[in-house]
Amino acid sequence: MADPMFRPSRMSFRQLLLVAFLAVAGLLAAVSLRGLYALDQLGTQGRAATERAAAQRAAAQRLAEQGVDMERAARQFLVLGDPALRQRFEAARADATAALDGTLAAELPGALVARWRTQIAAIAERLDGARGLRLEDESALAPLFRELEAASAAITTQVRQLGDARAARLQDEFEDARRGFAQQVAGAIVLAAGAAIGFGVWLARPLRRLEQAVLGLGENRLDQPVQIDGPADLRSLGQRLEWLRLRLQELDEDKARFLRHVSHELKTPLAALREGVALLEDGVAGALTDDQREVARILAHNTRTLQGQIEDLLRFNAAAFAARRLSRRPVELRALLQQVVHGQQLQWQARQLQLDLTGEPVNAAVDAEQLSMALANLLSNAIRYSPQGGGIDVRLSRRPGTVWIDIADQGPGVAEGDRARIFEPFYRGQTQPEGAVRGSGIGLSIVREVVHAHGGQVLLLHATHGAHFRIELPHATD
Repeated sequence: MADPMFRPSRMSFRQLLLVAFLAVAGLLAAVSLRGLYALDQLGTQGRAATERAAAQRAAAQRLAEQGVDMERAARQFLVLGDPALRQRFEAARADATAALDGTLAAELPGALVARWRTQIAAIAERLDGARGLRLEDESALAPLFRELEAASAAITTQVRQLGDARAARLQDEFEDARRGFAQQVAGAIVLAAGAAIGFGVWLARPLRRLEQAVLGLGENRLDQPVQIDGPADLRSLGQRLEWLRLRLQELDEDKARFLRHVSHELKTPLAALREGVALLEDGVAGALTDDQREVARILAHNTRTLQGQIEDLLRFNAAAFAARRLSRRPVELRALLQQVVHGQQLQWQARQLQLDLTGEPVNAAVDAEQLSMALANLLSNAIRYSPQGGGIDVRLSRRPGTVWIDIADQGPGVAEGDRARIFEPFYRGQTQPEGAVRGSGIGLSIVREVVHAHGGQVLLLHATHGAHFRIELPHATD
């Protein structure tokens, strides 16, 4: 059965990606469909307007043509008196009236329609009152038909203006729709980009915490719990990393206990061995030959070496254990450096070294005791490797959110083959100061443990002469 600690309670990372993709795609699809619908509506309106304008132009032309037919039929009727010509007039009149009533009258000004109808009625009345061939009747019809022609021309002009106005209105509607669609697309893009950025920022936070958790585990910072919020699978991964942290912490404590116990158990028989060798050298068990005395000397030397290594192991283990249990408080780092320099004043003055401490006061939340020990180890190394009468530079500087402590000497420096392993416990480099006792190889490893416990890092920088170490500590405060 699965551990309930790892049971996901929310959507997974993949599900959230799918939802986000579908949401953005849906938003863009909705805007696109809305734009297509608006364009389709405008297209339909444009086709309808074009058809109506064509019908109205045809009706206006038909009105003008029937006016000519009516005038011809009326004049012939007055000359010939043939009833068929009168019927031809009436047919042309009916056709023109139908053209007017069908597509024109609804949109034309009422006065213009009434004017045309009045003229038709006046012409018909004049024809009804005609008696044979009378010049006065024909003379009276002429101005009436000119007025009818003017009314038809006015209708044609009005139809053309209506068409132009309709086209302009459609053009305005199209421009409005285009602007609206462009605004909708821009808004959709902004919303999609905002959603993508928000989603990315929301996911970047747990991913960044995961990265920090993995780095912390890799740097053995096991005192910081791993807590990851976000999608279910990332939460589950964070819970597994927390389980791993606790497991590593247990293993680390087991290792520390083992080292303490083994070291303690070794010290008792080692002390007895040293006592025994000392008794042999003193001749308590009888006089020794020269060869036996040489063997006793070798045994004494090796027991002292072994005891020193056990004590170094205990000291490193104690320092690493203490580094993981820091007691932080605001500390002024320049004053702390001055204390460290003053504490080793006899050593660097005995070698006639010139020590320069520079930098403005900087505050940071640190464990003063542990950091002092790390700085003392670096300074002790610099003094040990510096040539007689050389110089050591100790510099304190502030960077955004970080404080740097640089310690540089003028000694032989670190060999290229030693740079990768210089911070490993019990590793002693190839370059050793002439005439000095060979070191234990734990000083720099203790420095790294302390600095990493503070969330910083210690670096060996490339230098033209000597060794240049830099401690970078985060969270500097004013």
